Amino acid sequence: MGLYKKLFQQTAIYGLATVIPRMMSFFLVPLYTGLLPKEEYGKITVIFSYMIFFNVVLAYGMETAFFRFYNKESDKKNVIETAMISIFWTSLAFLGIGLLFRNTLAEFSGINVQYVTYTIWILVLDALVIIPFSKLRANQRPFYYAIVKIGNVAINLILNIFFLIILPKLATPNPNDFFSLMYFENFQIGYIFISLIISSFATFVVLSPDYLKVKWHFDSELWKRMMQYGLPILIAGLAFAINDQFDKILLGKLLPANIADAEVGVYSACYKLGLFMVLYRTAYTLGIEPFFFSHADKENAKQTYATVTKYFVIFGSLIMLAVIVFADLFKQLMIRDSSYWVAMKVVPLIILANFFLGIYTNLSVWYKLIDKTHIGAYISIIGAIVTLVLNFLLIPTMSYYGSAIATIAAYGSMMLISYLLGNKYYPIPYDMKKIGGYLGLSIAFSVVSFYYFRENYYVGLGLLLVFMYFIYHNEKETLNRILKRNEHK
Repeated sequence: MGLYKKLFQQTAIYGLATVIPRMMSFFLVPLYTGLLPKEEYGKITVIFSYMIFFNVVLAYGMETAFFRFYNKESDKKNVIETAMISIFWTSLAFLGIGLLFRNTLAEFSGINVQYVTYTIWILVLDALVIIPFSKLRANQRPFYYAIVKIGNVAINLILNIFFLIILPKLATPNPNDFFSLMYFENFQIGYIFISLIISSFATFVVLSPDYLKVKWHFDSELWKRMMQYGLPILIAGLAFAINDQFDKILLGKLLPANIADAEVGVYSACYKLGLFMVLYRTAYTLGIEPFFFSHADKENAKQTYATVTKYFVIFGSLIMLAVIVFADLFKQLMIRDSSYWVAMKVVPLIILANFFLGIYTNLSVWYKLIDKTHIGAYISIIGAIVTLVLNFLLIPTMSYYGSAIATIAAYGSMMLISYLLGNKYYPIPYDMKKIGGYLGLSIAFSVVSFYYFRENYYVGLGLLLVFMYFIYHNEKETLNRILKRNEHK
């Protein structure tokens, strides 16, 4: 059990590095939805959606390639330097090209050129810290990783509060006053991006010593092998970005102009209630990816992967049911403006979709371990096609509900395809009877609670307790074994 204990500890720390920043960002949702009209919030969401795509492009699979070759190569320093130099020069190239063609980008996207400029700087600063962050994870330094991540979001949160709430109150009619010089009316979106630039720059400064330690030795042969491994990850990443973000962009394009921004706004706000499943999935992924690679050569690797996946589904099913049962309480905390609540019906679909994505992450270990990342790219492309086709078909008649259906269909199909192909290329003895039982019962209870007894917390809590007992009944041998081990310590 020591192996699982270490995994749990690292996942818990990475989880804090994810949960705490996300919880800080949690305060930005009521801040933005309270201060900004739905239309303005919709515009910000579209800009953030474009940023996700470019984040993937600027990483071009190098993060995952770094982990693979860091564990595979004997000269680890060579891997670090080659990856870091590669990201450094591609980021600078993007900065130059982006600033040169920012007017063209603004015209194409329909976004103010000033915001495009801010976005370019944020993307570059975030790209430059990809390898330093990966190095921390590879060297198993989760505490420092967590501190830097939390610091980044803390700075962003503080600046948002200052610029959006405090500064307007400090500004005086005197044009020469210090705070008046900083304050501009109707510049809320600009302040949001300025906050991001400052926080990203601060993170880069903290991690910049890694660049000072680099001797700028670039191994071109190693780089070619890393790129060969990483480029399919890039394709998969772009496909994931389509699955995760393109619906917001398409809503803005396919709906009538007079309602598009507002529909994107309400959908995006309620989409945020899937945060809890995203937190769980993201924290787990951060801890599990290095673990998968480092454990690949162990004799019992496949059984370990099967066990880890089962418990991921168990805890994920419990989280999904709990969030759906109490979704209407969470909405009052996160989305203060009740006009946004019209999109609440998408919440169960979004939570389940993110859960499917987490399960897919577990199932996809096989193609990474046997160096067939191109298969992962193909699976992601299929998911992206499902997303695009269903969004184009459903948005005109169902608006954002069609987008939610497309998201769950895409991740569900990816999960199923990965499982079937994994059985062929790298069979893992998953306990499908238990996994299917936990997942199926959680979905059934969620449907009953949300669609038939919504806001009836007696029924919802009862279903939650029944599900918890179901877990205990099936896993009590493992739980008792863990408890006995703790008693003897």
